[in-house]
Amino acid sequence: MNDLLQGLLQAFYLIISFDPALYEVIWFSLYVSGFALVYSTVIGIPLGAFLGLKRFVGRRLVMAVLYTGMGFPPVVIGLFVYLMLSRSGPVGGLGWLFTPQAIIVAQLIIAFPLVAGFTMAAVMGVDPNLRQQLVSLGATDWQATLAILMEARLGVIVSIIAGFGSIISEVGAVILVGGNIEGKTRTLTTAIVLETRKGNFDLAMALGVILLFLSFLVNLAMIRLQGKE
Repeated sequence: MNDLLQGLLQAFYLIISFDPALYEVIWFSLYVSGFALVYSTVIGIPLGAFLGLKRFVGRRLVMAVLYTGMGFPPVVIGLFVYLMLSRSGPVGGLGWLFTPQAIIVAQLIIAFPLVAGFTMAAVMGVDPNLRQQLVSLGATDWQATLAILMEARLGVIVSIIAGFGSIISEVGAVILVGGNIEGKTRTLTTAIVLETRKGNFDLAMALGVILLFLSFLVNLAMIRLQGKE
C-alpha cells in the first residue's frame, strides 16, 4: 500500500514538474500508437463494413481469419514483424528494425483486426432492411454504406477505442521490434519493464499510474459518447 501511495505521489510530482524525460516517453507512446490507430482505422473500418454488408464466396474464411487475429498473441506478432524487418528478412532493406516505424507496423497489425472485427459486428447489428430502403429511395451503394456506418457509429467508435487500448498497453511486441532505446523507441510500457528490472519500483509505479490515467481518459471519452447516444 505504501508503494502504491508513493507511486501516486511521484507520478503527480513528475507530471506537475514537467519532467522532460517523462513527457518524451508519453509523447512517443501517443505518437506511435496514434499513427498505428489511424492506419488501422483507415483499413479496418472499410473492411469491417464490407464484410458486414456483402456476401461472397470465402466470406466465412475471411471472418474466421479476422476473428483469429483479434485474439492473436501480440508477442507472436512482434516476432513476425522482427523476422520480416531483420537483415535477412524480406523487407530488411528498409532498415526499420528498432525504429518508430517498426513499432507502428507491429501495433497496426495488433489493432487492425479489432477495429475491423468490431466494426463488422456493429454493421451486422443494423437492421438489414435499412439498406434496401435507402437503395429504393435512390441512394448509391456508397451513400447507403455511409448511412449504415452512421447508424452503427457507436460500435465503430468502440472499435477504434478498443484498438487504441490494445496498442497503448502493449509491451512484448514493442520491445521485440523497438528495442526499448532511450530517446528513440522507449514507450510507457517498455519504460515500466526497464525500471522494474532496475529496482526503481517508485518510478515504475509512477509510469504505471500515468498509463492507467491515459486509459481512463480513453474510457471516459467512450462513456461520454455512449451517454450522448
